[in-house]
Amino acid sequence: MPKHNAANERIKRDYFRYLKDARGRDDATIDCVAKALSRFELSTGAKDFKRFHREQAMAFKRRLAEMNSARTGERLSKATLLSTLRDLKAFFFWLAHQPGYKSHIEYAGSDYFNLSEKDVNIARARREQPVPRLEQVHHVLSVMPTETVLERRDRALIAFAAITGARVNALASFQLGHVNFGGGYVEQDARVVHTKFAKTFRTYFMPVGGEALEIVGTWTQELREAHLWGSADALFPATAMTVGESGGFVASGLQRRAWSTTEPIREVFRKAFAAAGLPYFNPHSFRSMLVRHAMTLNLSPEQMKAWSQNLGHADVLTTFTSYGNVPVYRQGELIRAVAKTAGHSTFPSDLIELARRIVDESN
Repeated sequence: MPKHNAANERIKRDYFRYLKDARGRDDATIDCVAKALSRFELSTGAKDFKRFHREQAMAFKRRLAEMNSARTGERLSKATLLSTLRDLKAFFFWLAHQPGYKSHIEYAGSDYFNLSEKDVNIARARREQPVPRLEQVHHVLSVMPTETVLERRDRALIAFAAITGARVNALASFQLGHVNFGGGYVEQDARVVHTKFAKTFRTYFMPVGGEALEIVGTWTQELREAHLWGSADALFPATAMTVGESGGFVASGLQRRAWSTTEPIREVFRKAFAAAGLPYFNPHSFRSMLVRHAMTLNLSPEQMKAWSQNLGHADVLTTFTSYGNVPVYRQGELIRAVAKTAGHSTFPSDLIELARRIVDESN
């Protein structure tokens, strides 16, 4: 591992400050940039950034393409390559403007971090992600145990995700006071709730049927009446740990604070779906599930706009493009249905006649 380069560390610190205070980037984004720069310095032996030249960028691209992921052990994905190289390109373009670096780094040098168009297309390709059906979620909720307070918390967590489509960071930070059962909504207040882009909005409980809404209502009542929770206490509290008889740590109930990370939430989802004999669906997939459900309800444009706002989207097109993909099996069903209604042809007869006229005129 190469030693740190003091000059590099100083200019990186300036860049991180620029990203945070001038560009408004969050800590997670800056961490990704820092990781990209660390990979680049490892490739160059921590050479001073003033000595940057295009050959370093090209050599790094080749090495990066041969790196394996520490998590999977497989080659880094094209998406990872794209994001890493994009962060490096932005950094060196910024660096070329800085005093003390202008005379050493040319702007065009950063362009050598670009991936080929082919690799960019692969990296940006949208692939079908696993999305649960509402019936599967209802089944999971029906078989989840409820004997202990932790089991009831976990069940309420999945039910709450089903009726709100809240992102995992929001689920980890909701307070009891954000839920208003009288009004039928949860307030996603960005002053407390970790929403995307720190956006504040209201989510009315989605009409998904089943027992999800009742499960959440029972849970909030238990927190207030049995545990004497107040409005500022966590809606989904972290697990309290204590030393067991064998000397190891064991779960002993609820803490008053929320989870500090989202991994315990993902673990709740993993265990619940596995116990129900179903594949794992992550919390974010519930958002796609709710959009697909909406697409089956024959909603008016105004109702669809309301559904979109319920998910925190300012533009209904975001709802459709990000979460409204028709699953492949359903795509086939719809196309075959069109073919049947069109008299064994996939295209309406007037379009076929128009095509024939165009061919005749061209000849």
